[in-house]
Amino acid sequence: MRIVSVCGMGFGTSLMLLMDVQAIGRKHGFMIEGEAVDLGSAKGMSCDFMVASSEIANELSGEPVEVVAINNLLDKAEIEEKVMPVIRRLSEGEK
Repeated sequence: MRIVSVCGMGFGTSLMLLMDVQAIGRKHGFMIEGEAVDLGSAKGMSCDFMVASSEIANELSGEPVEVVAINNLLDKAEIEEKVMPVIRRLSEGEK
């Protein structure tokens, strides 16, 4: 499964978010590949879903994949609660 994590500059916040999602995926037995990018680079990228802060997620509303909006980027429980249903749904569709 491939994700794109997005922030304003493409490093820092998006990299932290990508690493959190990958760790959460591993915890539940899923291998998550991904890339941390800035908002401009994210548009049109090929992936299974995108994850970003709520503010950035609003800017990605026209993307053809699901965009998971995270309110508190430091809250790993919120990240897990929001991304795991998407990961599970997508992985079931791949079988």
